[in-house]
Amino acid sequence: MLITRWQAPLTPTKSQIQMILANEDLDPYEETYEPTRKVKDHRSPFCEIRVVVSGEMLFNISGTQFLLRTGDRVEIPANTKHSHHVQGDAPCVCICAQRAI
Repeated sequence: MLITRWQAPLTPTKSQIQMILANEDLDPYEETYEPTRKVKDHRSPFCEIRVVVSGEMLFNISGTQFLLRTGDRVEIPANTKHSHHVQGDAPCVCICAQRAI
């Protein structure tokens, strides 16, 4: 797992995040999760990349919990057990991509 915290004073826009992922030869797509939405433990057969556009999402990856905020990015290796859920009262919008192993 690789977590990258957004450090710049201005947060990136949705189109900027999409462009960053596209420049990595990835095919970005958008996901929106309503407040309190929970995604139970699961595994993916690919590396999952997720960047938060707005809102907050709490992740649990193999027992390690962390909160992602606007601009933060996580890369979850293929076949790694993980779950996540929206924190707070606002929806969480993410730009996601998949990298084949």
